[in-house]
Amino acid sequence: MEISIWSDIRCPFCYIGKRKFEAALKDFAHSDKIQIAWKSFELDPSLETQTDMNAIEHFIGSKGIEKEQAMQMFEGATQMAKDAGIDFNLEKSVPANSLKAHRLLHFAKTKGSVDSLKEALLSAQLVEGKNIDDIDFLAALGASHGLDETEVRTMLASDDFTYEVRQDQMEARNLGISGVPFFVLNNKYGVSGAQPSEVFLETLENAWAAYEKENSGLDIIEGKTCDVSGNCD
Repeated sequence: MEISIWSDIRCPFCYIGKRKFEAALKDFAHSDKIQIAWKSFELDPSLETQTDMNAIEHFIGSKGIEKEQAMQMFEGATQMAKDAGIDFNLEKSVPANSLKAHRLLHFAKTKGSVDSLKEALLSAQLVEGKNIDDIDFLAALGASHGLDETEVRTMLASDDFTYEVRQDQMEARNLGISGVPFFVLNNKYGVSGAQPSEVFLETLENAWAAYEKENSGLDIIEGKTCDVSGNCD
């Protein structure tokens, strides 16, 4: 059963939602039969990377809110992250355009699994204060996850995989997805936001029950028949 997850690497709740979903998946009896498809979503495609300020300062300026209100919001997200086993450091987080990072994930899909790289990118942005728009950083990170560093650099210097990112975003718009994280299970069940693991587990079980029913063949009402050997009953 396929589960598609739209998220942005810049999004704190996407990291929290990922961890909460993974916790639910550990308790799901059929987790070995689940395929995860990570989908790209840019919260602000026009964002210009700014290394001279942190995410909190950028948030205050872009939203036009008071620092105290912004700090309360960030502290709330930080506490939610701790509950999910993540130590956010949003005061170090760089306001960085995420397109290159999404393109890197699409490139990684052509080479194998992207799960560990997705985790590393989220951590780089929200915990470690790295610039996810920097080719040197992304090339080194890709290499540490089994990709060829030279290939990554060449790819990022081009427009390769930009189309794939845009296709993911178009699919999201067609589904009416306007915020992330957003989880689509078996093309039938949608879950929006960083829900508690219990909610994810319940949805997984409901989606699996529907998936099994769809793939179990015909529901047959038995009656009198004749078979190909001429036997009738």
